[in-house]
Amino acid sequence: MKILVVNPNSTASMTEKIAQSARDFAGPGVEIIARTAVGSPASIEGHYDEAMSVGPLLHEVIAAEKAGVDGVVVACFDDPGIGACREVASGPVMGICEAGMKAATILGTSFSVVTTLPRSVPVIEELARRYGVDHHCRRVRSAQIPVLALEEEGSDARERVKAEILRAIDEDHCESVVLGCAGMADLTRWLSDETGIPVIDGVAVAVKFVEGLISVGLGTSKICAYAQPNSK
Repeated sequence: MKILVVNPNSTASMTEKIAQSARDFAGPGVEIIARTAVGSPASIEGHYDEAMSVGPLLHEVIAAEKAGVDGVVVACFDDPGIGACREVASGPVMGICEAGMKAATILGTSFSVVTTLPRSVPVIEELARRYGVDHHCRRVRSAQIPVLALEEEGSDARERVKAEILRAIDEDHCESVVLGCAGMADLTRWLSDETGIPVIDGVAVAVKFVEGLISVGLGTSKICAYAQPNSK
């Protein structure tokens, strides 16, 4: 089984971190193929960055589909281009926001999201509504850090994320926390241990969702919304 994990931004060090998280949790016989969306913004922080990332993201998904990949994980918490990716892919495609939020509704009755910058908050709130889990989502919080700060050695980003999770527990009374950025994937176990609450990494969960769907023989429906694009 081959699962493509695409980082929709162009920061290769983040791709390596995401790939390691995916490989740590992939089952026996699952090959993780990690790709960086070359030509996209260095980080995705807002609607413009998201729009600019979709072309390079689709390029990687189409190439992997031709190479026979079985499923796709889009490793950005804004879930950019998911519908378009599902049109060009035959196997299951999952974004890490949808995966993380839906996992949180299984683990408890409420969750909060801790993301990077304040401008990401309304984007994630809208995704919660789209996925039908807004009544479970207590709050989307910002740790007030740029995405690329997660890649800087010596940065206080991880401590800021931890502090925001502790505030979420105290103020939101949430039962779990979803990390709102793929660049936080390597912090999950440490944050769970430090805060005493289930902390969910969307990358790992998305890989397991996709792996499970492939295992039971399910792929993307091609009869309507996610049919292959019409020839022009």
